[in-house]
Amino acid sequence: MRIDKFLKVSRIIKRRTIANEACDAGRVMLNGKVVKAGAEVKVGDIIEIHFGSNTTKLEVLSIKESPRKEDAATMYRSV
Repeated sequence: MRIDKFLKVSRIIKRRTIANEACDAGRVMLNGKVVKAGAEVKVGDIIEIHFGSNTTKLEVLSIKESPRKEDAATMYRSV
């Protein structure tokens, strides 16, 4: 799954366009490397998101195409 879509369906970022812009601005890292929106996410990957002075680090636990709202939080865990 593309990283911008994963950020949207897991409800980490509300809109896919915003997730896409964050990737293009270099604020999203996947396993320690800055990635573009088309980068593929796999189970076990570490995602870092930089917004302002905040940094969020997450581990991908599962990948689902269209999870329910209650299941979205089970797709990742904070590291």
